[in-house]
Parts: sequence; structure tokens; C-alpha cells
Amino acid sequence: MDYTRQTRFSDPGRHLSRLAALAGPPLAAAGPSDLVAEVGAAVRNLVVHYRASGLDFPPDRLAEIDSRWVETMLDTLPPDQPLDEPRPAEQRIVGCCRDFTLLTVAALRARGIPARSRVGFADYFDPGFHGDHVITEFHDGTRWVAADTQLDPGDGFPVDVTDVPLGPGGLRPAAQCWLAFRRGEIDPETYGVGPGVPIHGPLMIRKYLLTELAHRYGDETLLWDFWGADAALLGDLGGRPLVEVWSDLPSWDSGEVTLLDEIAELLVAADAGDISAEDRLAKLYATDPRVHVGDTVTCHSPRGLGYDVDVRRPSPPAR
Repeated sequence: MDYTRQTRFSDPGRHLSRLAALAGPPLAAAGPSDLVAEVGAAVRNLVVHYRASGLDFPPDRLAEIDSRWVETMLDTLPPDQPLDEPRPAEQRIVGCCRDFTLLTVAALRARGIPARSRVGFADYFDPGFHGDHVITEFHDGTRWVAADTQLDPGDGFPVDVTDVPLGPGGLRPAAQCWLAFRRGEIDPETYGVGPGVPIHGPLMIRKYLLTELAHRYGDETLLWDFWGADAALLGDLGGRPLVEVWSDLPSWDSGEVTLLDEIAELLVAADAGDISAEDRLAKLYATDPRVHVGDTVTCHSPRGLGYDVDVRRPSPPAR
């Protein structure tokens, strides 16, 4: 896959020139790492986390967390205001880690830098807990580098947020977590949204494994979008929020476990540079409707709303 090309989710559409201008100096005057640092600072001025900020957003603003496409995310900002103009937190796009990352990825792609999102669980937020997280990975001309542009490098996190290890101590990709769970090496109940939040455990790792796969091949869905086997697993929630029913959800059959094991093994091998694994993984994602994001996803938003979305074209979030 060509990670310099925009996807249907990262494409800024009419905002392309505004987004490309986020990294000030020309590409020839600065290396990719310098541009990522600049873009990260700009993105932190564009997005405010709907939970971590501690702010209380009214329903019409909270709906922004379901904007999904970069184009619709940027539609929420004043059209005549430069994206790098300082703005208070209350005037930023309401989103989450996925949105910090997707805006970063889109801006880097607009400057010709290969970039993609990585989905997994971070070791650097809560001691003893592995919180669900999405960060940016970009190619600096020599290697892939993971960067957490949601976080300010000066804020004292126990990891270098400009070069996050993809493993223990950093961001553990969901594929690594799934295989470790299957080998009995980790406690899956410590992998989830956060301490005290019911959404955690094997089903959470399973969900993020499939999300990691989709993001790798350009379907950078919301973290609460479900499709294929995941949508079938949820069934009809009867209007209840996902957080209320998570512990009651069914498990999976042996055939699904075999598929999930294969996906995880191929993802880990592809990360290690195995071209044949990458090719097999790409073919599997493109042809298996159980894992591929099609025309429609079901959104189970943290704002307590569940609805189907046609992802073939940008549209405002449901109200």
C-alpha cells in the first residue's frame, strides 16, 4: 500500500491546502521528524479529547466525536481561520486519540511523507493498565517511526512520545496483545478503555485487532465502528449504550479464533519486514467480508447513540 496517498477517511477534500500548510517549512528544508513535530503541535491546537480534557461538552459539540472523516472534522472549524491559529480548548474539534492521529497522518500524506495509524494499547498512561490508544507511524526515509502527537513531548510521560516503541513500555499493537493473550502471557482484563471502565478484556483486544487490520489498509474507522464479524457479534443492543452491555456480549466460535490468530501472526510478521506475510494479509483483508470494512459500519458512539453509517462518502454525524 502507498502510505503517501490519502484514503477515504484521511482525505481532507476542500481543506487540502489548509492542512498541507500546517507544517511551515518546505519539505526540502526539514526532515520528516521535524515536520512531524510541527504537525503534532498544530494538531494539538486543533483537537481536544472528549474525556481526557475534563471539559463538559453539550450534545451538539459532543457529536463531533463521530465526525469520522478528516474533511468533516475540519468542517467544524471556521473556514476563514488558519488551522495553525491558536485557539482555546473549547473551540477545538472534540475528538479522541484516533482523531489526533488521523489529522497528523493526513497532513503528512499531504506533504508526501508515508504515514499510517497504529492501533493498540499504551503502557504509559496508567501504571498496571494498558489503555486503548491510536498513534501515528511515519517513514523517515530509513525506518518506520511511531509518534504520539496527542501528547506534548515536554509533559513528562515515561516514554519518548516522538519515538514510541511498538511493544512493552510503549504502544503494544493489538496483534501483539492478541497473541500474548492466546499464549496466556497477559491478563486481558488489564487491556481496555481505562481502569474502572467495563469495556476491557479479550473482546476488547479482539475488536482492536480487527481495527488495527482495517487501519493498516486504509480504513481508519472510528474506534466505536463495527462491521463484519464484529457487527454480527454485537447484534441488536436494544438501544442500550455499549458500555452497559459489554460484559454480557457473547464470545466467539473456534473458527473465528483461528482467523484471528492468523491475522495477528501475519500482522506481527509484516511489521518485522516479511513481504510474503504483508501480501497474504492484504489479500485476506481485501477478500474476507468478516474483516473487511464494506460500504456500511454500525457506530456505537460513546455518547449513547447507535446507528448505521454509509462510509463511502463524508457526511455529518447523526444528531
